[in-house]
Amino acid sequence: MENHPMKLKPFVIGLLLAGVLAAGGYGLYALGMQRGMDHASSAAGAGSGSAGAAAPTQAGDIDPSTGKKVLYWHDPMVPGQKFDKPGKSPFMDMQLVPVHADGDGDQSQVTVSARVQQNLGVRTAEVRRGTLSPQVEAAGSIAFNERDQALVQARATGYVERLYVRATLDQVAKGQPLADLYVPDWVAAQEEFLSVRRLQGSDLAGLIDGARQRMRQVGMSDEQIRRVEVAGRVQPRITLTAPIGGVVTELMAREGMTVMPGATLFRINGLSTVWANSEIPESQAGLLRPGAGVEARSPALPGTVFKGKVQAILPDVNPATRTLKARVELVNLVANPGAQLAPGMFVSVLLGARTEEGLMVPTEAIIQTGKRTVVMLAEVDGKFRPVDVDIGIEADGQTEIKHGLEAGQKVVVSGQFLVDSEASLKATTTRMEGSPPAQLAAPVEHRGEARIEAIGKDAVTLSHGPIPSLQWGAMTMEFGVPATGLPPGLKLGQSVAFAFMMTKDGLPVLTRIEPKGAMEQRP
Repeated sequence: MENHPMKLKPFVIGLLLAGVLAAGGYGLYALGMQRGMDHASSAAGAGSGSAGAAAPTQAGDIDPSTGKKVLYWHDPMVPGQKFDKPGKSPFMDMQLVPVHADGDGDQSQVTVSARVQQNLGVRTAEVRRGTLSPQVEAAGSIAFNERDQALVQARATGYVERLYVRATLDQVAKGQPLADLYVPDWVAAQEEFLSVRRLQGSDLAGLIDGARQRMRQVGMSDEQIRRVEVAGRVQPRITLTAPIGGVVTELMAREGMTVMPGATLFRINGLSTVWANSEIPESQAGLLRPGAGVEARSPALPGTVFKGKVQAILPDVNPATRTLKARVELVNLVANPGAQLAPGMFVSVLLGARTEEGLMVPTEAIIQTGKRTVVMLAEVDGKFRPVDVDIGIEADGQTEIKHGLEAGQKVVVSGQFLVDSEASLKATTTRMEGSPPAQLAAPVEHRGEARIEAIGKDAVTLSHGPIPSLQWGAMTMEFGVPATGLPPGLKLGQSVAFAFMMTKDGLPVLTRIEPKGAMEQRP
């Protein structure tokens, strides 16, 4: 097989990391890092003499093979360790690889070939303008609408002769009789009014109006005065009626009792609308606004949806649950005038949050590290660059972008974590762009044992054990077929020994594959 310079692509790096973690090889990796740091200076100095005469001798020199300034040298297998001179890697049997500065000076930029993008499964999405309408889900409990409430009081001293409503929570309709009162004080005022009306004369309007005002002073309403005028006789009794429909929540009257002016006899709460007091997490309270639409459902009434609106966000935080209370007003007359929602009943509410217009990207494009919020920006010619963004609300898989992006740009929505990790190492040009390194050792043949998972025309899928020469852990991956083709007799599930080398494209290609045991017998 023709010798090629060794060049590790991000695809191989990803497989390496996955294999190391899966096989529990992280300790070995850390040990190699420590040993490399102990011998970094000696290795770099020893290797500098073996580098080609045309290669730069220290960081900051121009690499004649690329025309770019060399930032530092590193081992692609341990990219976090930097060296200021070329030489042999203290971690593996290979030469250190130079890392060049891009022409625009942006060292965080990553260049990924189309082939590698396909291997990584990189997908992009366009930054676009749109409208986000998030919704907040919460649990609530039904309570009386305190704004739909009426009091029935005595307007004069009297006696309760008859009660029509005898228990609290009895349901009443608007105008329904509640109680009959006998009011002695009204008798004298009414008789005076009727006596004045019976007088003969042309200048009696003032006397009649004065008698009418005295009836108002003793507590009679205009309707009761009109009844006296129409009937032409004293009306000493009054029937109290319900001013609104609902239920009697307070009943302070009993037959035969004496009532004083201003005494509350009945308190009635309406049921046409009710409140649903909902607990909203602090983090979501800012999304709500008064007047937003609401849908509520109760397990007691499956299939019934109650409409309403957010009436207020109350300034009352529960210190135990860190929630704010949202007061929601629901229409309680849905296909049944009997008012189905009762105080104390639990409901689940879906509250419409404030609508935001602006830039948005798929939520899966957002990378949150705890200190930064980043997206990978896809530029021309396969270049990728991490960009810090300020995000807003999220809804329907889309996240609002307040700062950092412009409409029409493209962001990575799949594979961005690997691309971002590559960019943060500031050593991406050599590994991903395709430019030749200054000096590389001859390709090394690596051996291992595996089980055949799939056999294709151009590749063989193997579940192999650890590869010590590459510090790979056990994993399942594809290998290119040997240049001479696969030997006959290979079958799925067969245990084999194999050897492979890395191509100049950074892909593993088999050099030999034989039934297990045959390769070990060879010299």
